[in-house]
Amino acid sequence: MIIIILKSLVIGGLLGFAASVGAARMFHTPKSQALGAFRTFGEMNACEGDPAAHFSFGLGFFFNAWASTVGAGAFTQDVTHRIVPNWATAALLMKNKNVEETMHNPKKMAIAGTVIGALLVTFLNSTAAAIPESLQVTAVAVLVPAATILIDTVMPVLFWLSALDAGVRTGFWATLFGGLSQMIMGNAVPGVVLGILIGKGVDDTGWNRVTKSILAAIIMLFILSGFFRGFDLQLLESFKLQVPKWLENMHNIVNLK
Repeated sequence: MIIIILKSLVIGGLLGFAASVGAARMFHTPKSQALGAFRTFGEMNACEGDPAAHFSFGLGFFFNAWASTVGAGAFTQDVTHRIVPNWATAALLMKNKNVEETMHNPKKMAIAGTVIGALLVTFLNSTAAAIPESLQVTAVAVLVPAATILIDTVMPVLFWLSALDAGVRTGFWATLFGGLSQMIMGNAVPGVVLGILIGKGVDDTGWNRVTKSILAAIIMLFILSGFFRGFDLQLLESFKLQVPKWLENMHNIVNLK
């Protein structure tokens, strides 16, 4: 157990350092390159510098990551993309609400992320190693359904209500993209976050080249995501329409059938 804890502290610290620095540097593109995910950038922006929002957002994915670690012995991507960056941000915002000096500061995020990552990975690994195998099945049976309800039901509603509260334009785009995301991806959160991003961007800067480019990229994202998930075929079949042969052939080529 001591070896597990020592290794977890080192690995977790390195993980937290990289994830938090990458998330902070995304706010400085294109002046500097960043190691991060677009959804991390959008989700952190959606929390609008509220430490409680950042903490609760990360907490929502923590239980699922914990269940995965205990039951399967592996981390989910939410540890690096969602939990560590948001908890590091929440810790910094508790003392200073200025996002330019906290969430956007790679140095401060690196320090906070290193500590959060070390503690988080140590907790996940030590509890997974300490729990008997017989209890792991029970833990997974309890935590996974609870986390699924939180992620699939509660989180989309919270983000959607936040978007509606941000204004008519933001609420419109969040509702539109959230509905498309729910139909195509099975979860409305990515679409709602993208809707908040485009809505707030237009509110702040208007319809300029940047916001139009973001909108075009989002539309292309939904088109490609729908195509590769076969949503277009399912949509045609749900309306009792015959799938064009050329469209079916395109899917067969992509899927190497």
